Formats: sequence, C-alpha cells, structure tokens
Amino acid sequence: MLTTAIFCTCALIGQAVAWGELGHETVGYVAMQFLAPKALSFVQSSLGSTYNESLGPAAPWADTVREETAYAWSAPLHFIDAEDDPMDDSCSVSQKRDCASGFCTLTAISNYTKRIQETSLSATQRQEALKFLDHFIGDIGQPLHVEALETGGNDITATCAGKKTNLHAVNTGMITQNIDALYGGSVTTWANTLVTRIKTGAYKSEAASWISCSSITSTKSSKRGLIGTTIEDDIALTRKNARRSTQVTLPELACPLAWAQDSNSFDCSIVFSYTTGEDLCTGSYFNAAIPIIDTQIAKQGYRLAAWLNVIFDGATNLPS
Repeated sequence: MLTTAIFCTCALIGQAVAWGELGHETVGYVAMQFLAPKALSFVQSSLGSTYNESLGPAAPWADTVREETAYAWSAPLHFIDAEDDPMDDSCSVSQKRDCASGFCTLTAISNYTKRIQETSLSATQRQEALKFLDHFIGDIGQPLHVEALETGGNDITATCAGKKTNLHAVNTGMITQNIDALYGGSVTTWANTLVTRIKTGAYKSEAASWISCSSITSTKSSKRGLIGTTIEDDIALTRKNARRSTQVTLPELACPLAWAQDSNSFDCSIVFSYTTGEDLCTGSYFNAAIPIIDTQIAKQGYRLAAWLNVIFDGATNLPS
C-alpha cells in the first residue's frame, strides 16, 4: 500500500480538475433532465446560445477561467482540504476545520446560491453564479476534491493506461476510457444512460436519498438557525442572507456538507486502496472505480437539478 504524508496549501491546489471536461459536462446534462419549469426557463435564458441553453456545455467554464489572471482567486473554491487520514481508514469533513479560511467549495456554493437569487445583479453576474454552481456542485462529488492528502492526490505519481500521471488525474483518464469503450465516445449517451438508471433503473430506489441531508445536522446548530435540514432549508437561509448586507457572513449549509462527507468516504473505501506501481486504468482498481464514478456523476447531476429547482420553483420537484 502507499505510504504518504499529509500536506496542502492553497497555492498548490489548482493543479488538476475534478472530473475533467467530460465528467463535468455529464453532470450538467444529467441535471437538465430533472429541472422544473422555472429552473429550466432561467437556465435556458441565462446561458443562451453561447452554451446551447444547457448546463452541460457550461459546466467546464469554471475550470477554464481559473487559469486566467482575472479569475485566479477562484482556484481554492474548487476544493475542500479535508484534514483527515484516509491511509488509516479515517475519513471526515468538518467545515470549521477544513474551510477555516472561508475559501472552499462549501462557502462557494453558499455564496453563489445567494448571488443567483439577487435580482439586483446583472444578467451576466447571475449567469456567472449559475456557471459556478453548475461546476462546484460537480466538484463536491469528486472524492479527491474533498481531501487534503498529498494535495488531493496531485502529488502521488500513478499510472493510467501505461502513461505516468498523478492520482488526481487518473479520474479523467478513467472517464475518457470508459466513455470510449461503452458509450461510443459520446458524453450525451453516457448522461442519458445515467438518467435512465435514475428514472427506471438501478439508481431509482436510492435517488431520493441523494437529495436528503438531515443526518449530519446537529440539534444545537439547527436551533441556532445556522444549518438547514433540507435543500429547502438551505435555500431559505441563502435567500434570507441575500436580503442583508453583502458583508454578512455566509450561512453554513447542511446539504453541500453532507454531499462532501458522502464523496470523502470513498477516499477511505477505494481511492487510496491500490498497490504502488499498479496501472489504475486496468484490472481490479478500474473495475471497482468505474461504478463509483458513474454513481457520483449521477448523484451530482440530480443534486444540481434539485438545488436549482428549489431556488426557482420552491421545491425539488423530484420523488422523495
């Protein structure tokens, strides 16, 4: 097994993208199939022809712009540096511990959920908020984006299909390989397959649990009004926050934290469970990882749709 040391700084974290362009697009395409009427209308009118009125093509935007000087500040927002110990089978996420700077995916989702509801902002600003949410809700489902160990796997050398890369980048290689092998190289075919699993297939019985987030909410926090117990509660907190001064502290949200904890758990169960020198895009590791990647992409698309539905339609409009 690997023996590694924990270290991470914000200056280093912008080294690899979460799901890659194909994975993020798929999250967006899955979400499009579950949008309620008002959410769909906003998405289509906001994104317009530039993004084919779809969350799919818009999803990679945040990864593209973070390489630009004007958006360099956004790089830390793609990650939550969970200071846990997956090598000792101890995985956990704490907003207080892992987002002490106030600059991580959890606070980004809170901020852009607030901004997308501010009708005083320009159409361009609200479109930007939508594109960030489109991307960050995808990011939070990637286990290595919720992990500080070796800079989220960026500093661990790994092999994928005979090529040297890093552990973080292996996910992108796996996705490309899987799409080519099973879906004719088509992102939309992959997305439609995941949607079918959610609606009538293997994911149907568990999809409702994907948008539940009450289990991680403490009674103490709930009574103080800091953390919601449902997506509706979270959105209500951001809406209340949006009516206040822009300087007010962003509310801590229950659902993004629950989803981060969900993805972080895979750092213990699969992500770091390989033998040094093993080709991770073949054999047992690949075969174990692909079903998890499929499920995480499907989850985040479904969660993104639910999030936007509550913002614009007042309810998830999805089976509970």
